[in-house]
Amino acid sequence: MASFAALTLLIGGARSGKSSMAVELGRRHNGPVTVIATLVPDDDALVARVTRHRAERPDWPTIEAPHDVVGALGRAEGLAIVDCLTLWVSNLMLRGDDDVAIDNAAVLTADAAAQRGEPTVVISNEVGLGVHPETELGLRYRDVLGRVNQRFATRAETSLLLVAGRALALKDPWSLLA
Repeated sequence: MASFAALTLLIGGARSGKSSMAVELGRRHNGPVTVIATLVPDDDALVARVTRHRAERPDWPTIEAPHDVVGALGRAEGLAIVDCLTLWVSNLMLRGDDDVAIDNAAVLTADAAAQRGEPTVVISNEVGLGVHPETELGLRYRDVLGRVNQRFATRAETSLLLVAGRALALKDPWSLLA
């Protein structure tokens, strides 16, 4: 039986292997797995993407939670895979939530994920390594998501940076300076 941390954060760039890693963790989990999807498929391309993702993983139940990830975590059975914070933050911003509300939601959601009786795997993109956003909205999104990612990394027992399908363990920087 594979055992996992209470909260694992998988973070990386687009197509870095985060979702594949989460699916593999789910396959290795000895018990039920629930996917919590934050994507709202509102066009043909997104519907195709959702269809592809579902075909790539076993027939696990999916809870669609574009805004209420805490509620979805409460309903999830077994290992919960939250895919992903990147879209969740976008959904909250599009709904009109301000930065403080999003930060508060991130703290509550990270706490709920870490305190479940079963493991939780959370996926997010690292968007701060790319091109400097040209618009105010792009800058705000990058900054808000960066803070949300930090909230989850602080609560996670395990944080992995995925690059080209390979992982680097992320550590608390203060532990490296001791």
